[in-house]
Amino acid sequence: MSLLAAEALTYVYPGGVPALDAIDLEIARGRRLAVLGPNGAGKTTLLLHLNGTLRPTTGRILLEGAAVDWSRAGLSAWRRRVGLVLQDADDQLFAPTVFEDVSFGPLNLGLGEAEAKARVEEALTALGIADLAGRATHMLSFGQKKRAAIAGAIAMRPEILLLDEPTAGLDARSARRLLATLEELEARGTTLVFTTHDVAMAHRFAHDAVLFADGRIVARGPASELLVDAEVMDRAGLDAVEG
Repeated sequence: MSLLAAEALTYVYPGGVPALDAIDLEIARGRRLAVLGPNGAGKTTLLLHLNGTLRPTTGRILLEGAAVDWSRAGLSAWRRRVGLVLQDADDQLFAPTVFEDVSFGPLNLGLGEAEAKARVEEALTALGIADLAGRATHMLSFGQKKRAAIAGAIAMRPEILLLDEPTAGLDARSARRLLATLEELEARGTTLVFTTHDVAMAHRFAHDAVLFADGRIVARGPASELLVDAEVMDRAGLDAVEG
């Protein structure tokens, strides 16, 4: 049984703009999944459905085989298990300081102050930004904002972490450090799903890959095989990695 799945997932934006067209997708526990495709392919829209930010026009989302509950309590329980980190960290950071921002999620879980504080410190340490706890969020560098946003997600201890273009805008060293951190999170039991335009990174880092084009899945399979197949990659408007 998949940990998280979409069945016949279709979404049409207001005004009749189609975004997802009958998507079937299964996310296996412990498998890093890369979602690739050109701009406008539907990658981000997919992630926003997988944590309940958007509700399908038709189709459904399953969590461990059970259809998700769209009630307020159901959404809260769902998002405890499935975290989301947006591409632009400025869309996610809102509190005055890093510590306050990362603590927002744990406190909303109803945790006591001591337990919430422990989770925040654990998350900040895992992301290598414990020294930034008291820093104003608007004073962070681009890479620091990315890490703070991820820390806020992992402080919730999700089973699945969805990341939209996690390495976009980072220099090579910062990207490597972030991927190493994500590997450590995975070792603690978090399943990773990420969108990216970086085919070479996906080839190195992901176990599985899904190729999107025009709101549809055009191919899926092991990243090591799929992303070197020039013919298949061309169907998604992407260049293959040289094998």
